[in-house]
Amino acid sequence: MNQDAFALLPAFVAVVEAGSFSGAARQLGSSKSALSKKVSQLEQLLGCQLLYRTTRSLSLTEAGERYFETVRHTVRLARDGEDAISALQSAPRGLLRVTVPMVYGRRHLVPLIPEFLARYPEVQLQFEMSDERRDLIAEGFDVGLRIGALEDSSLIARRLAPCHSTLCAAPAYLARAGVPATPGDLERHNCLFYSLFRGGTQWRLQGPEGEVGITPRGNFEVNNSDAIHSALLAGLGIGNMPDFIVGEDLAAGRLVPVLPAYRLPEHGIWCLYPRRRHLPAKVEAWLGFLAERLGQP
Repeated sequence: MNQDAFALLPAFVAVVEAGSFSGAARQLGSSKSALSKKVSQLEQLLGCQLLYRTTRSLSLTEAGERYFETVRHTVRLARDGEDAISALQSAPRGLLRVTVPMVYGRRHLVPLIPEFLARYPEVQLQFEMSDERRDLIAEGFDVGLRIGALEDSSLIARRLAPCHSTLCAAPAYLARAGVPATPGDLERHNCLFYSLFRGGTQWRLQGPEGEVGITPRGNFEVNNSDAIHSALLAGLGIGNMPDFIVGEDLAAGRLVPVLPAYRLPEHGIWCLYPRRRHLPAKVEAWLGFLAERLGQP
């Protein structure tokens, strides 16, 4: 269909359904002259007359009647589509696809899901829990949650909260292997580390002499933070762990800080989402909910 003709269809259908140019003008918030001009343009594009016009009546030609029966369904479908979009924009509803890191999602987001769905019952939440960095746009995700440094991308990023980490170990391990006094001492210890980072793993420590980089070495490398956490509690070695995993263990003494004079970099917990002209209400609801329940200055 000619794109110019397609743009004129709503005017033609409205005039026929209303039975007059004045009635259609009231429905569309337009003027009689503007609608008459659009219908005339449509007739010129199609090369045939669609309406018989007199000062007192309006009727369809044979061509106009056949054309109207065909195109009115197209206009109705377009209106239905606009109504559906308007409904999605006006209130949180529909499918919301979210990808989150495995351990953070399980520990901190999954417990909040019943509250979120009770607040927004028309949202259908689909969770993907994975430590792989998924392609939000290519895979059709509405929101992704990331922890750490962000790669350059076209995505919009909202910082949810800071993420602090601690070098730590079980007291039993330190009693057996000794307590490191300097970052260099870590080279003689069994370090447990995360294996998913591209280009290898390095621990950056900020201390009295400035920043020091350490490449951890040990006999256990794994791509799951819960597994490292379990190994730490079992006394296998020293780990670099986010406080949202080990905070309770540090407070209870099940794990103790290693090299407390040295700080690990602070990271951010981020919500990422594709750039859009109008952000769907379901996405705004999810972002606002997370900021309310988990956000920190």
